[in-house]
Amino acid sequence: MKNLIHGIIFMFGLSMLGQTFILQERDKKLHFAAGSIAGAFGYDMSYQMHRNKTKAIITGICTSLVAGVAKEVFDKNRGGLFDKRDILATGMGGVFVSFTIPLLQKKKKKR
Repeated sequence: MKNLIHGIIFMFGLSMLGQTFILQERDKKLHFAAGSIAGAFGYDMSYQMHRNKTKAIITGICTSLVAGVAKEVFDKNRGGLFDKRDILATGMGGVFVSFTIPLLQKKKKKR
């Protein structure tokens, strides 16, 4: 069930890319998708460890930002440009998925 939810969130995020960035900027779309994947991974790992949605959201966002910075440093070392907008796009993917996952999680019943 958890994998199904992550798949739906990922597909929904990809469908929103046309509204987020200019259509010619395919690189930004890929960064958004990578940020969504990294954010979902960070959120899930943190939530499994702590069972705290707030910590998981913060971890998901930070994971996507770290992935974006790492990719840009890698590009810079290979002779490319360090594009801050790519980091923003990756972070936006992490923000999107980190705030969407808690909305789709089942509520715990209090006894």
